[in-house]
Amino acid sequence: MPFLKIQTNQALSEADSKSLAARSSALVAEQLGKPERYVMTSVETNTAMQFAGNDAPLAYLELKSIGLPESITADVSHALCDLVAAETGISPERIYIEFADAPRRMWGWNGATF
Repeated sequence: MPFLKIQTNQALSEADSKSLAARSSALVAEQLGKPERYVMTSVETNTAMQFAGNDAPLAYLELKSIGLPESITADVSHALCDLVAAETGISPERIYIEFADAPRRMWGWNGATF
């Protein structure tokens, strides 16, 4: 049920993109206390993006999950920024993260909703 989308203006190799997707999947599962079998990740690279008026390396992340408490978003933000910085070299100051708590009835899976 958690979904993490990572968008960056940096070009990453296929292997690096897969590594980032796999490592972020495990991290999201750990941070949210959810089984990894329900976590989905997406990595979009080499996207035309600007932040603060320039196209220096940057990333935008969206994390959506059912039951995402505000009380943990600061810790999750720190963990995700550290991971993205380690995997891509992007400074955490150039990373935005949007958190969204999805209502169960608005999250579909396997022909039904949660």
